[in-house]
Amino acid sequence: MSAPVVTLVVPCYNEESVLPHTMDTLHQLLEKLMKEKLISEKSKILFVDDGSKDCTWELIYKASLKTNLIRGLKLARNAGHQHALIAGLFAAKTVSNCVISIDADLQDDIEVVRTFIEKFKEGYDIVYGVRKRRETDTYFKRTTAEWFYKLMGKLGVDLVYNHADYRLMSKRALDELERFDEVNLFLRGIVPLIGFPSTSVFYDRKERLAGETKYPLRKMLSFAFNGITSFSITPIRFVMLIGCTSFVTSLLFLSYFFVLKFMGETETGWTSLITSIWLIGGLHLMAIGLVGEYVGKVYQESKRRPKYIVDVDLFNLSIPQSVRVNETIDKDFLIGPINGLN
Repeated sequence: MSAPVVTLVVPCYNEESVLPHTMDTLHQLLEKLMKEKLISEKSKILFVDDGSKDCTWELIYKASLKTNLIRGLKLARNAGHQHALIAGLFAAKTVSNCVISIDADLQDDIEVVRTFIEKFKEGYDIVYGVRKRRETDTYFKRTTAEWFYKLMGKLGVDLVYNHADYRLMSKRALDELERFDEVNLFLRGIVPLIGFPSTSVFYDRKERLAGETKYPLRKMLSFAFNGITSFSITPIRFVMLIGCTSFVTSLLFLSYFFVLKFMGETETGWTSLITSIWLIGGLHLMAIGLVGEYVGKVYQESKRRPKYIVDVDLFNLSIPQSVRVNETIDKDFLIGPINGLN
């Protein structure tokens, strides 16, 4: 196989503190791989600005004027990490043999990119980057992550253990991924459904260089809940099972109370009554809430709204030398490349 055209897709949201280091590091990596003839000289790095409120886009824009290896894609608003990633993947697949996604903080070991490409040349369409261990995580995060993967496995969701969004996907795999036209994206669950030849590469995760994590506890819980409800109806069946169990139990207690009534051993109990009301009421609210979550997802899917809207697309631009010198791009020059949904 000849040297493939590879695009590194890097979703960014308020990453100005770490972005200069990330750009330099990935730029050096691509140049090194090109010199070794492992990848094509047409390979690039695509930074996707997910509606950042800091200087993230300005840094991407200026870097794209200085080198042909760096390109940018600016979303009109914050669409979320998964949608920003999808925007970059679908934009890159049109001119790439394979695409590698990686987070902007570079906690994932970039040295395994070489192994990714070697596995791709061996015939694998999907190569997962998998953490060897979670020693850099707090005890709480490590434990909850293990519970999450075990729970998803019990629910019948095929996930790659300790894998996030650090992966290589071939153009063929990305074409199939684009057919999954759902709004509630959970890529860690969707990608294994494609079914093409896949393998895993193991690495040690590093500490974050600068800035703050974009997945605090609240977002982690939301992400996990979205993954569960997007891929399994087991929770709603579990609630139904609880309801059936409660109904059967209440019939048994009703029979028991009738026996006590006829034996003349009944005794008024306010505590047991109010406890039962609160218990049944709580179960009802939980059930209604869970059903509402599924109905809400159906509602979101039925509206068919775009997953993201591209504001500026610098990916497929051939920027003239005069523009590079002035470090400005005229608006008329940008009108052509600005695209909406892929």
